[in-house]
Amino acid sequence: MANLILNKVKAGDLELKDKVVAINRVVKTTKGGRAFSFSALVVVGNEAGVVGHGLGKAKEVQEAITKGIEDAKKNLIKVPIMHGTIPHEQLTKEGAAKVFIKPAAHGTGVIAGGSMRAVLEAAGITDVLAKNLGSANPTNVVKATFKALASLREPIAFAKTRNISLKKVFNG
Repeated sequence: MANLILNKVKAGDLELKDKVVAINRVVKTTKGGRAFSFSALVVVGNEAGVVGHGLGKAKEVQEAITKGIEDAKKNLIKVPIMHGTIPHEQLTKEGAAKVFIKPAAHGTGVIAGGSMRAVLEAAGITDVLAKNLGSANPTNVVKATFKALASLREPIAFAKTRNISLKKVFNG
């Protein structure tokens, strides 16, 4: 979790693209009838290593999406990307959702399920293998994927901590 705080990014002058992952209609039954509201799960990213996710709730769908985008801009992180893929494998769990992401060769594409695909594409990852091993709940899958990306280590920092060359990290 400490790594998550180190990777934080400000939304300042980044050109972010948003993608709605899920919209959920919520019904609250009151004595006056049913009250409908919506929650929207949104992912934003600049497709160059910065990604964030947010949840917005409102009476109208568009308003919920807008709130989700604003929330996502507050939760941006920097993801280490090398040659369009991630530096190493990562297995992470959030709630009942378990996510496994693995680097892939150039030209593979993003092999991932719906919620995971949105996060990976928004981050700018072009070649990756990913598998959802637990719950398919979009909120938990997005959070688990986000947590996995946040805990990825920079290859240069990894080589430095082990006192070996960057070439040896990938070939050794």
